[in-house]
Amino acid sequence: MYKKFEELMKKSEKTSYQVSKDTGISQAVLSYWKTGRSNPKLDKLKILADYFDVPIEYFLEE
Repeated sequence: MYKKFEELMKKSEKTSYQVSKDTGISQAVLSYWKTGRSNPKLDKLKILADYFDVPIEYFLEE
């Protein structure tokens, strides 16, 4: 999931800080996802999907 998130950030030229500030998802949470300490819950995936204008399934596909 995080790899897809990184791809979307790169395409949209956003930083994790910008995404965090715009979505309200803390940078700590984003860091936990990156390191595998936790996995995103559906409500957070929905926020990211809306933010990047992609279907939520985008993050769920391998």
